[in-house]
Amino acid sequence: MSTTSRFEPGFFAPAPQQANSADIVKAQAKIESLLFLRHGEQQLLSMVIPLGLLIGLTLFPGEEASHAVSRIFPMALAIALMGAGFTGQAIAVAFDRRYGALKRIGAAGVPTWALIAGKVVAVCIVVLLQVLVLSIASFALGWRPDIVGLPAALVTAVVGVAAFTSLGLLLGGTLSSELVLALGNTIWFVLLGAAVYATMTTPSGESVNTFLMAVPSVALTEGFHTAVVAGGFNWVALLSLAVWAVIGATLALKLFRFTMESD
Repeated sequence: MSTTSRFEPGFFAPAPQQANSADIVKAQAKIESLLFLRHGEQQLLSMVIPLGLLIGLTLFPGEEASHAVSRIFPMALAIALMGAGFTGQAIAVAFDRRYGALKRIGAAGVPTWALIAGKVVAVCIVVLLQVLVLSIASFALGWRPDIVGLPAALVTAVVGVAAFTSLGLLLGGTLSSELVLALGNTIWFVLLGAAVYATMTTPSGESVNTFLMAVPSVALTEGFHTAVVAGGFNWVALLSLAVWAVIGATLALKLFRFTMESD
């Protein structure tokens, strides 16, 4: 029998090597975004509730819908982004740690920074869908956006995603899943209340109290409001969000754990 082979010796020899950084982040972002979109509870926090607030508060008696929506839309968008970046990521990460999913991701050679970057990209993808849905609803309610504010809104969204996602990863990557579930939802409701309070109690044309701008949900709401209404940047809001992003990312990189103590 002939031993001649069409392949050279060593053709199938293993040649293990780590994928490049861009491919790692791309693959991680794809997985994270698909898992997020399939999760009903996360869709409730990041899409259903913000959409309900947008429609309900806009049609609330006492103010013309076309005028009210210009105030409510930035708040609804901020709440949607907060649900996707903070609560959704915190709970997802905590339960991934509990069931050993993150341990396997780490064992596959995905570094902590790539995991965080992948989740940030996934949240950005989800936010694009949120913006599309909420914008269509706002347009139907009489809102007519000015394209001049698009660059400011985009920058605000990116900084907001970085802030809330890093804080969500910090919470989900350091505490137990039960504690994260309770704290994540509680903090989300507190931040939601702060954003609604700041929006509904501030007279039209006036700025929110500087003290409240230290709250990330209020800062994000005001950043979007300035972009949508005035077409410019709210530098105080961006500074507040940037500080939260740096704090969250720094602590997450330092304290994040792929496993829980019980593993």
